[in-house]
Order: sequence, then C-alpha cells, then structure tokens
Amino acid sequence: MQLTRRQQLGDFSSLVCFKAAIAGMEEALGEKATAIALTAAGRKRGKSLVQTLGLSHTSLPNEEIVTQLQKALGIEGTRLCIVEKIETEGDKYKVYVSEALCSAGEPDGSDRKCLFTLGAVWGAMEEILNKKFRGVHTESVLKGSPYDIFELTPM
Repeated sequence: MQLTRRQQLGDFSSLVCFKAAIAGMEEALGEKATAIALTAAGRKRGKSLVQTLGLSHTSLPNEEIVTQLQKALGIEGTRLCIVEKIETEGDKYKVYVSEALCSAGEPDGSDRKCLFTLGAVWGAMEEILNKKFRGVHTESVLKGSPYDIFELTPM
C-alpha cells in the first residue's frame, strides 16, 4: 500500500496543533475518555513502532532498549520524547523521559499527564519484552521532577 506523503512539509506537525487536538478532545469527550483514548493510541503507536524496527519479543537489556527508543522517539526519530534511562525494581520498570511532547507548553505545577507519551513507551516496552503491563505516570517535570517517570508493572 502506498502512503500519501507531504512533499513540502514532511512527516512532522507542530506542538501547538497536537495540544489543540488534545484540548478539543477533552472538550468534546471529557478528560477521562480523552485520557483513555490518548493512552490507547500511544500504546498502539509504541507497539507498531517496535514491530517496524524488528524488535518485537527480543527481550533486549534496558540499555539497548534506551538506545533504540532514543533513536526512534528522540531527535533522530519522531521527537516525541527523549528516553533517558530505564531502571528495573523487582519486576517493575521505571522509564525516565525528558522533553515529552505532552509536558511542553504547560505551566509549572500543571496537573497534565503525558498520556500519549506514556502509552507509546508502555506499548513499546510490552512489544519488546513480550509482557503485559499496567502503566502509570508517577513523576512529572511539571511538578519539579527532573524527568517524567513512567512506571510499568506486570499484569
């Protein structure tokens, strides 16, 4: 199947447009339904990204997952966020990201959660590790943390 390409503008859109789409969804659907939709969309994107990269079910070590996700989601890729590090605590994973799309443009102290970004990282980790997780955005740069932190707990 041939995909329609934007010849002059390329593959990227603005932060302003993404934020406007979120605000419109929240107004039309409510915050809870929008949160579910954004997280689900992110998970789908994360899984398909990993499949495209040929990394499905590879159970890579954390350092290699960071390297691959930095390439795909960071400055060389879609610019969704920068995956800084992944820590394992027992069977739980903590993924540290910076410059998350969802936090950009928000005022300090905002309650905004990085739902699409959380979903994308969550879906990518599920696809790489071949595990089901429950994902939660636990710390935010908007609340003074140096990173947005996503905790993934096996289900």
